[in-house]
Amino acid sequence: MNRKAARKSKPASVEGLPADWRRQAKSLRRYGGEAPAVAIERCADDLEATLRERDETTLSLVEAARESGYSRDHLGRLVRDGKIPNAGRPNAPRIARRHLPRKAPAQAPLAEAPRPRERSNVQIVQSIIERGIE
Repeated sequence: MNRKAARKSKPASVEGLPADWRRQAKSLRRYGGEAPAVAIERCADDLEATLRERDETTLSLVEAARESGYSRDHLGRLVRDGKIPNAGRPNAPRIARRHLPRKAPAQAPLAEAPRPRERSNVQIVQSIIERGIE
């Protein structure tokens, strides 16, 4: 398989892996690879179950704040306002991980700030005169 084809088959996320694995299993079956196809489908099933379990896990506001990047107070307000479903009880809210808002990661600067030169232009010219151009 060439690099371009390998890039196209790469899933966009972990959530996309089960569907990708099932496509690979289907392809293996076409060429007589029943046992590997079954193994890959079982892996896809296991991953889907794990992802479902992860998404259904409920978090306290403190845990949700740590994971989402938003403050506990802000998340509590979102639950009170009904913008996020309360997976807990009144006065003891919890948030299902699948409903957790996530702050966008801070973007890196477009370019690094220029570093000061270690040597001045005069020092560079003197070095060339002394040593010659190599």
